Amino acid sequence: MISSLSLMIGRRFSRSKKRNKLVSFISMSSTLGIAFGVAVIVIGLSAMNGFERELNNRVLSVIPHGEFEGVEGPVREWPAMMKKIESFPQVIAAAPYVRFTALAEKGQQLKAIEVRGVEPEMERHVSQLSRYISGGAFADFSPGKHQVILGQGVAQRLGVGVGDSFTLMVPKMSGRSKSLKTPQRIRVQIVGVLTLHGQIDHNLALLPLGDAQQYTGIGTSVTGVSVKVHDVFRAEQTVRQVGNQLDQYVYLRSWQRQYGYLYRDIQLVRTILYLVMVLVIGVASFNIVSTLMMAVKDRAAEIAILRTMGASDQLVRRIFMWQGIFSGVLGSLCGSVIGVLIAMNLTGLIKVLESVLGHQFLSGDIYFVDFLPSQVEFRDVALVSVTAIVLSLAATFYPAIKASRLNPAVVLSSR
Repeated sequence: MISSLSLMIGRRFSRSKKRNKLVSFISMSSTLGIAFGVAVIVIGLSAMNGFERELNNRVLSVIPHGEFEGVEGPVREWPAMMKKIESFPQVIAAAPYVRFTALAEKGQQLKAIEVRGVEPEMERHVSQLSRYISGGAFADFSPGKHQVILGQGVAQRLGVGVGDSFTLMVPKMSGRSKSLKTPQRIRVQIVGVLTLHGQIDHNLALLPLGDAQQYTGIGTSVTGVSVKVHDVFRAEQTVRQVGNQLDQYVYLRSWQRQYGYLYRDIQLVRTILYLVMVLVIGVASFNIVSTLMMAVKDRAAEIAILRTMGASDQLVRRIFMWQGIFSGVLGSLCGSVIGVLIAMNLTGLIKVLESVLGHQFLSGDIYFVDFLPSQVEFRDVALVSVTAIVLSLAATFYPAIKASRLNPAVVLSSR
């Protein structure tokens, strides 16, 4: 009964048209501040969720989770090495590769690229490259045809497309002195384009494994063996454990060494956003203190009348607590709706802004994606909304206590 009465009176106080204009303005300002803070934090957290999603779906689905490269040169007995690596329960699959750096030439355009020779059937078990390659080029990828699959960024730099040819200059080394010789010039034809919309597109080309072995002159050997593991976050430990059991010395590499900093940066920014959330929403919420203090002064006569009619201190406190909560809930709901709507369309809005300004905010040759991703997680929205409401409630305590301590006799005698 007391709760319903305090709620009713608090709502009437909040919606009253006879309120002081300054009180109404400050109350509206605090509500707008909460809404703005909630919306900004929801958008920021959604962007971080989007970056994490793209890192999982694009980068970690394409790059090997781990690699084993021969210390003393190309790996000759790689089938036996693969068999031993795949015997470990933490490893899903393994595949051989040949990796070298080459120079792509088309007319006056030159571009240094990383060339990776792969065997399509084995590579499918280690990565999902085929998902991002145009047409069915990866399925028909075979040696002896001078085929190449080129990253979209490299293709744009050279000004070429599917069906075009360009020259690949492969460095050659003399056997004993290890000195560089005149590079081998190979004419290759583009049969597919790798489109990941990120950094990988701008420095990668794929060759059939047999062609890569022939161009580098390593015979049937390979540069190393790549693996896919069950637990990507324990890839470093898995690679080290497997590498220690191999029969030859190998370099151990995992995705965490190359891209692990991205995960750490995303989690760091997420933590900072949570801290900013408390500070921004807290500042906006504590505007409610000044609003309620002015409301208490403005409603002193009504409070005194309620006290003479038998209203308890608890009832008076609850009236002003409800009045503050109304501002917090309204600001939280409005901010959540606005934040979710913007976050769900953030990628498109940023693209429109980029076209208007003529400037790309995320360059694909620098960042792992060339667009601003977004993914709304409703647990984040709920967390931000609840935080705003809790801070709004905390801001009502002092004004509510002050209201409950008003002396009815003093207030009515001064009127």
